Amino acid sequence: MFEFVRTHKRLMQFLLLLIIVPSFALVGLGSYKSFGDAENVVAKVGGQAITQPEYEAAQREQMERFKQMFGAQFDPKMFDTPDARQGILDNLIAQRALSVEAARKNLSVADAALQKSITSIEGLVGPDGKFDGERYRSLLAIQGMTPAMYEQRLRQDMAVQQLNAAVQSTAFAPKTVATRLSDINEQERTVQELLFKPADYAAQVKPTADMLKAYYDKNSRQFEVPEQAKAEYVVLNSDLLAAQIVVTDKEAADFYEQNKKRFGIEEQRRARHILVSLKKDASAADKAAAKVKADQLLSQVRKTPADFAKIAKASSDDTGTADKGGDLDFFGKGMMTKPFEDAVFKLKANEISDLIETDFGFHIIEVTAIKPETIKTLDEVKPEIVADIKKQKAAKQYSEVAELFTNTVYEQADSLKPVADKLKLKIETVSNLTRLPNPLAPPDARYNNAKFLKALFADDALKNKRNTEAVEVAPSTLIAGRILEYKPVAKRPFADVESIVRERVIAEESALLAKKAGEAKLVALKAADDVAGFGAAKVVSRTKNDGINRNGFENVMKADIRKLPAIASADLGNQGYAIYRISKVAQSDKTDPARRKAEQDQIANALAQQEMLAYIDVLKQKAKVKILKPVVKARTAADDLAPTDTAAK
Repeated sequence: MFEFVRTHKRLMQFLLLLIIVPSFALVGLGSYKSFGDAENVVAKVGGQAITQPEYEAAQREQMERFKQMFGAQFDPKMFDTPDARQGILDNLIAQRALSVEAARKNLSVADAALQKSITSIEGLVGPDGKFDGERYRSLLAIQGMTPAMYEQRLRQDMAVQQLNAAVQSTAFAPKTVATRLSDINEQERTVQELLFKPADYAAQVKPTADMLKAYYDKNSRQFEVPEQAKAEYVVLNSDLLAAQIVVTDKEAADFYEQNKKRFGIEEQRRARHILVSLKKDASAADKAAAKVKADQLLSQVRKTPADFAKIAKASSDDTGTADKGGDLDFFGKGMMTKPFEDAVFKLKANEISDLIETDFGFHIIEVTAIKPETIKTLDEVKPEIVADIKKQKAAKQYSEVAELFTNTVYEQADSLKPVADKLKLKIETVSNLTRLPNPLAPPDARYNNAKFLKALFADDALKNKRNTEAVEVAPSTLIAGRILEYKPVAKRPFADVESIVRERVIAEESALLAKKAGEAKLVALKAADDVAGFGAAKVVSRTKNDGINRNGFENVMKADIRKLPAIASADLGNQGYAIYRISKVAQSDKTDPARRKAEQDQIANALAQQEMLAYIDVLKQKAKVKILKPVVKARTAADDLAPTDTAAK
């Protein structure tokens, strides 16, 4: 019960995420009630609303999570695709459906289980193995959350996990199925390879001028210089607004006075205890026996208080603290079960309690030290306060300023200077833009967004060099731009690329000759077996291809082996043509039990996930999910004709 050192990475990641995600991003996370009017509701699950702020908060939370995972490789564009937006909504609906079902089934989480999860969060346990309650409260306070608010959400999550576990733990992979699949994986085929390489036929190719010109005309796009544009742009986001906000000393002082509790360290008490354990379902006789033992220990302690630690070490059933004389170190309110906590905070220093009964049995408690409540000074927390006020003001200002930004770039469409001057934004310039995002551009390059590039290369912006509309390229981030210079698609003259055309024609024709020769050989081999020309035998399996070309390897493993030798072939494109002679098929004699166990586990996990998805689908139907405000707009004919951002999709 009272062991504090545990690993709980998921919860710590969430708590650390609270530091990064703006406080307004958490709207709706701790509650399932509707916010705002009906127009603000994205979907309903079991009569409970998923609001637009909740959806946006989930989007921001997911973005921050991936930003932490990928670091410099993080690309915001992955969150601006129809699949990504729909995926976030689907996840919210699934979570809500599970929560509705958990509530319907009256699933609950015991205080002890909740406490154990919190006090074992990795990162909140100090080098001495003790839970840092002050850091825990501080991390939550930064986002305006109290332990009670966070613990309510955690309790809901843990209740949902009970449902998940109940479904997924029932999945299993039949041993015969797993064994058969492992056998297939470990099956070995002895193969010889015969390659027809294009380079061996290149000397036979004599390209004529007509052949070169025909290739150039047919493949003209290979010789195009793509269109390019130089543009300028301005970006508006809440971070820029926050940087412009000045917080006065009075505002900081007022905030401090109004939120003093947030900067306080609650009273903490150090205690030690002796536990006589008792199961919840213990009989009356067992309970009576435990109480007799506890009474005897209490008498001993009261008779010789100085021997408390010695008695705890010898007699306490709490194995986590007995060796330390029952010492629990310092803790605050909310860290222990209620009866235990109530007793501790009523005792005076060095006072010993009567018997205290909890779900774990009978306790004898002594308070050994008291740290009174303290509050950090204004100077200590002023930087934190200033940053928080700026963040809050920027969040409130953003909607109003975003409207001004949008209107200004539209109404004064001949220049970005008016909006830059009005909102104190910096005009940036970028060259070599194309209609599609550049995969080599920095991940945080706002101009490299598919929606913005589509607006920038639209007819009005391109031909008339007018400002684009304001485009949302990330949550709470708008960008507008205008073309400065434009170079249309240009075809390189034939004379400039003739040598390149010649190389490609020779390569193409050589590959065709290699394929023709290979196909002729394949026909001959099917008529009569012949090992001439084949390379050395290789033993391959589905877990080891031994250097065989991927396409060829797939065809080898799919080949009909009912009659040996079997023949397989593969067109390797510009690498030529390959024929494979399979002379032997055998089961590996080097069975790996660990790998087979891992494969069986993978099959079971896959089945568990499938069963969980099916269960969620049933819950969605039961909850009568209604999508009131789709997050993915329907495609139009214009969308289908527009250039596709294949990198993003």
